[in-house]
Amino acid sequence: MRLLCLSNGHGEDIIAVRILHALRAYPQIQEVAVLPLVGEGHAYQSAAATLAGPTQAMPSGGFVYMDGRQLLKDVRGGLVQLTLRQMGAIKTWAKAGQSQGRHQSLVLAVGDIVPLALAWRSGLPYAFVGTAKSEYYLRDEVGLLPRQSRWEEWEAWSGSVYLPWERWLMRRSRCRAVFPRDRLTTEILSQKRIPAWNLGNPMMDGLEPRSQPNLDQHPWGNCLRVLLLPGSRPPEAYGNWQQLLQGCDSVLSSFSGRKMAFLGAISPGLELEPLVQMLTRYGWRSMEDQSQSLVPGSLNFRRGNCGLQLSQTAYADYLHLGDLALAMAGTATEQFAGLGKPVLSVAGDGPQFTAAFAEAQTRLLGASVTLVQAPGEMGAAVQQLLTDPDRLQLIVHNGHQRLGSPGAAHLIAAKLVDLWHPGRST
Repeated sequence: MRLLCLSNGHGEDIIAVRILHALRAYPQIQEVAVLPLVGEGHAYQSAAATLAGPTQAMPSGGFVYMDGRQLLKDVRGGLVQLTLRQMGAIKTWAKAGQSQGRHQSLVLAVGDIVPLALAWRSGLPYAFVGTAKSEYYLRDEVGLLPRQSRWEEWEAWSGSVYLPWERWLMRRSRCRAVFPRDRLTTEILSQKRIPAWNLGNPMMDGLEPRSQPNLDQHPWGNCLRVLLLPGSRPPEAYGNWQQLLQGCDSVLSSFSGRKMAFLGAISPGLELEPLVQMLTRYGWRSMEDQSQSLVPGSLNFRRGNCGLQLSQTAYADYLHLGDLALAMAGTATEQFAGLGKPVLSVAGDGPQFTAAFAEAQTRLLGASVTLVQAPGEMGAAVQQLLTDPDRLQLIVHNGHQRLGSPGAAHLIAAKLVDLWHPGRST
C-alpha cells in the first residue's frame, strides 16, 4: 500500500509522525510520502518518508485563523502560490500510483478541513485524523454549553462543531475512516452517518518520562511543583514568560514561606538568554549545584526557599513531575490536562494565545483549566484549588475523559491497515 500523509501545522506534523512510526511495523505499507502544508515539516525528519512536494515557512507560523492580519501576511508571503504547487504535487503523487490500482493508494489527512479537502481532491481513498475540532467546544456530556452572546450560540447551528461542508467531505465513499480526538465528537459524527472511530488522541502518545528521580530523597521531592508553559512561538513566548513570572510572584505571595519548585518547560526553538534575564529581574539567582536538578542538565535558580528550573530537553519529565501548571500554551496545556492535572491560565497578547483562544481552550478542557483575568490572581486561584479535593478528583477524571489514554497512534495504524488488508493488522 502507498500512503501520502498531509498535515497542516507543527503539532499536526508530530501526530502524523507518531502514526507513521506505528505503520512501519506493517509490511503492507510499501511506500510512504509526506507533505506538510504549513511550515517546513522538520518533525518528519525521523519518519523515513519521501517529501512529495514543496514546503515553505509562512510569516504567521501557521496561526492564520487567529488573526486576519496573519492571513494577509501569509498571502503576501506566497501562500496562494505555495498551495497551488502543493495541489499539483498531490495530483502527481496520485497519478504515479495508478498502475498499481487506486485501491493500493491512501491519503491520510491530519489536521482540519485544509488537508481533508486536499485529500478528497486527490481522487484517491482517504482517511482523516481530526485534531483541530472537538464537540467539547460546544457541549459536554450534559448538553450545549452556555455562551455569552447570541452569535456565539449560533456556533452550534449545524448540530456539530464540524460544519456541513466538512461533514460532506467525511461522508464521501472514498473517505474510509475518520478518527476524531475524543469519544463525544465520535458519537456526534457517527449519528450523522460518518465512519468515525474512537481510538484515542495521538497527542497523548510519546509522553513517557526519560528519567525518574527518587522524589523521597530529592531536595524538591516533597514540595509543590508548578510547571510553567510559556508556549513555543517566538516572540510571543517571551511575553508569555514574563506574565508567568508575575504569576509565580502571586503564588509565592499566597504561599508565603512554603517551599516549592517551579519547572520551566522551554521549547528548543526559544533563546534561553531572554528568559534568564527576566528571571534575574524577578529576583531569581542562578545556582551551579546540579544536585538540585530534578532532571539532569536543567538550569537551576533560587529565590528564598524556592527553586526554579529550566530545561529545553525534559518536556515529558516536567509534565509528569508537575503537580499543577501555569500555562499559556496550546498542545502542551492539553497534554498536561490529559494527565489528569490542573491548569491555571491567563490570556496573552497573541497571535496564538489571545483572550479568544484562552476562552475556547477552557471550553475544550472543561474543569481542567481555570482561566484568570490577570497573573496576579493566580496565587488565590491555586489556594482555592488545593483546598478542594472533590474538584481535584474531578480534574483527574475530566482530563482522562477528554484526552484519552496513550496508544492511539498504534490503534489508528492498525485500523488503517485492517481497512485495506482485513485480518492482517494483528
